[in-house]
Amino acid sequence: MPGASPRAGLQLLGAARARAALQGRDYVTPDDIQALAVPVLAHRIEPVAAAGLEAQLEIVADALRDVPAR
Repeated sequence: MPGASPRAGLQLLGAARARAALQGRDYVTPDDIQALAVPVLAHRIEPVAAAGLEAQLEIVADALRDVPAR
């Protein structure tokens, strides 16, 4: 199963920086990344073709649950 491309990571970082700026911070927190990971990455994951969007959302959500924020 192909994962998200390196550009997807850059898009996630950019979105997290924007979220931090909107909240008055000049730094990104793990909460910023976790809040945006599903909306930014889900459509970039390619599970089995028939699985659809729900499977994509679940893949990203599972990864967030399984990987601790540091």
